[in-house]
Amino acid sequence: MLLTITDLWQQASGLEKAYWVFAVPSTLIFLFIMVTTFTGGDSMDADPSDLDSDALDGVASQYFTFKNLVGFFLLFSWTGIACLHGGVGMGTTLALSLVAGVSMLLAMAWMFKAMSKMTESGTLRMENALGRTANVYMRIPGNRSGMGKVQLTVQGSLRELDALTDGPVDLPTGTIVRVDEIIDGHILRVNRTEN
Repeated sequence: MLLTITDLWQQASGLEKAYWVFAVPSTLIFLFIMVTTFTGGDSMDADPSDLDSDALDGVASQYFTFKNLVGFFLLFSWTGIACLHGGVGMGTTLALSLVAGVSMLLAMAWMFKAMSKMTESGTLRMENALGRTANVYMRIPGNRSGMGKVQLTVQGSLRELDALTDGPVDLPTGTIVRVDEIIDGHILRVNRTEN
């Protein structure tokens, strides 16, 4: 069998050899990426926000990731091999394989961008709490004389946040309040809602 592979390699044209040089490693890397993705060990691409912003163009960082380039070379090389074995001319083969590779690159970039939009950052944006109603969880002393806690749903999850009130009376546990202001970026100023 080894002799057959050696004979086939010697009979192959220069372009076909070039396609095989890209096909074998890109296929092996692609299979490795697939296995690690489905087993939870996927860390092949760095987050572009972790890299030096001068080193990245906005568009380039989106399209030229390691996974996207592997996808490009995978489809580019196998399309070229298939075309050559199908009797397609070299110029047409090169054009079709480039179109296939670029299509794969764009499709993967679009797919990863769409998937990243589906994930939600766990970072709480306090401004999303403004105007919401909340339930006093720990008594809030009146006249900003102390801090209590409220529970409210922000960004799809129930949160427990520090709160104070300007009102003259304490707000006991269970009181329904409205968030009117965010103080120092993390404390809610609340007031009793009108019933």
